[in-house]
Amino acid sequence: MAGPDAVLIAGPTASGKSALALKLARDYGGAVINADAMQVYRELRVLSARPDAAEEALAPHYLYGFVSSFEPFSVGRWLDAARGALDEVRARGLVPIVCGGTGLYFASLLNGLSPIPEIHASIRVEARQKLSELGNERFHAALAARDPVMGERLAPGDSQRLVRAWEVIEATGQSLAEWQMLKGEPVLTGDLLRYVLKPNREWLVARIAKRFRTMIDEGALEEVRALRDGGLSGDLPAARALGVPSLMAHLEGRLSLDQAVEQAIVETRQYAKRQMTWFRHQMPDWRVLELSETGAQAAVIEADLA
Repeated sequence: MAGPDAVLIAGPTASGKSALALKLARDYGGAVINADAMQVYRELRVLSARPDAAEEALAPHYLYGFVSSFEPFSVGRWLDAARGALDEVRARGLVPIVCGGTGLYFASLLNGLSPIPEIHASIRVEARQKLSELGNERFHAALAARDPVMGERLAPGDSQRLVRAWEVIEATGQSLAEWQMLKGEPVLTGDLLRYVLKPNREWLVARIAKRFRTMIDEGALEEVRALRDGGLSGDLPAARALGVPSLMAHLEGRLSLDQAVEQAIVETRQYAKRQMTWFRHQMPDWRVLELSETGAQAAVIEADLA
């Protein structure tokens, strides 16, 4: 019997997705395709918990560490890269195993994206300059005057999305909200096995704390120092990666290292909770695995693959 067209594994941060995907890839001739928005950045191997070189050598891995933290990156760019990765994996006769915690990546893969035209680089630069000149509150007010719908949806502090909404209406004359009502074509179809990991809450809380402290030992602070020294803009997605704001505050003398670590752990727990809420509402038909150990998770999936 032919295997599935792809296996999809979603789950909150620190739930063991990468280890599970690697085991399945090794056991079933698969390749792991990253669907985590922070694991795309090459400078954030430790802080994003990317598979290390030894793990990547055990099975093919795609879309890990292939983007600079110093450039903007979007769901649309990831989706284009995912198309190429899926084509290459299939050409090699491997099973695509898409693994990550970014719900919008999975949604774009399965439902497509609204066909917003490409925004010229000059408009992007102008929008960011305007935000810098006006500040968030006044920029938000200016956007709301031009695009009341997006002005109502977005908070003044959400710099990245404010700029995106401004770019779109400036370039196209239409609200981003109008574009978002148009749907694109799904990228991934066919026989799909879809799973959401839902580990025990106490287990996950303890794992998050232990993992972040291990990250510090393995060089997380040095990664953030390199971002700071490289002039990373606070408007870029990488600047909001879990742990980056807290460790940046430590490097700037606003927090002790212990305070920064504790703050990052709390923020990671809160993020994991938001992820689970998103999965519950947006992925109601995915199979939920309420297991914490990789072996137990794999046993369930392997039974479906048999």
